[in-house]
Amino acid sequence: MPLQVGIVGLPNVGKSTLFNALTSGKADAANYPFCTIDPNVGIVTVPDIRLDKITAFVKPKSVVPTTMEFVDIAGIVKGASKGEGLGNQFLGNIKQTDAIIHVVRCFDDPNVIHVSGSVDPIRDMDVINTELLLADYDTAEKKAKRVEKLAKTSADPKVKMDADVTQRIFKALQEGKPARSVALNDLEAPYAADMHLLTSKPVLYACNVSDTDFAAGGNDWSRSVEKRAAEENNKSILICSSMEADIAQLPPEERAEFLASLGATEPGLNRLIREAYLLLGLYTYFTAGEQEVRAWTIKKGFKAPQAAGVIHTDFEKGFIRAEAYHCEELFSLKSEAAVKEAGKYRSEGKEYLVKDGDILFFKFNV
Repeated sequence: MPLQVGIVGLPNVGKSTLFNALTSGKADAANYPFCTIDPNVGIVTVPDIRLDKITAFVKPKSVVPTTMEFVDIAGIVKGASKGEGLGNQFLGNIKQTDAIIHVVRCFDDPNVIHVSGSVDPIRDMDVINTELLLADYDTAEKKAKRVEKLAKTSADPKVKMDADVTQRIFKALQEGKPARSVALNDLEAPYAADMHLLTSKPVLYACNVSDTDFAAGGNDWSRSVEKRAAEENNKSILICSSMEADIAQLPPEERAEFLASLGATEPGLNRLIREAYLLLGLYTYFTAGEQEVRAWTIKKGFKAPQAAGVIHTDFEKGFIRAEAYHCEELFSLKSEAAVKEAGKYRSEGKEYLVKDGDILFFKFNV
């Protein structure tokens, strides 16, 4: 199942407009709360200039980029954790995603209703974050009571570790801190993952500004979001949903001309997609031959057999070795043959940690 990034925020902050721009989808973007009820899902190509450069050298018959899924989730309001505004349904949709893009309204427009009556991005951020935290609080409280009883009567170290992790997360939530603020080692992390907590997901704040403020590099509202995000050890990014939606509707030749008029080489959405990719802790490796050049998505920290398994499970089961070189070596030496002549073409075993940008060819036997 592809990794999913959920787009969340209060009603009328520009979520569905952003989703439409990302996916060229048809999500409703009307000017009233709860316009989006069922989540819209769209598959988006991850922009990667390295794929184009590899293709220029290898000249394959086909090119396949890597993709990720974006989910447009209906606007959340205060009280969502208690069911307000179909809140339970919306929070359930967020639970299925792997990361969150939190769209924050940083523009003033009397023609677009604000659910709270005024523009205040920090207040809006607090509303969403509080609702996610309250939902997690209920989940953690129930589990904490259950595992505490089990830990008192069990000698199983796994049960005791589960109880310890749960209690630490519950304590953080009691203090108003998200679950992701609790430092966990590799042995502890699976117990937290089993709780499927909303505040454990990585977050990227998207400051939605007017086209004028976007050209100016932001405004006081977006700068306040950037400051808060930094305090939370999160990132923020500047977007103009309406402008990106307009760009997405242009024919390719007009799109390039319009971007050039703005002094840009690519849509701002490309950066948003790449930031979301990094948010999920993802790497890209490539396979390259005359038939096909293809980008593959893996988690950072994957070893060669795991990376091979992304292509097919048989590749992982029967893994022998990976023939490898880095795309930057291809770019500098101009061909695979030159890479081999320079001694940069390597044979890697089962413990090899795949690097972002590696070009790999797997040997396997099933």
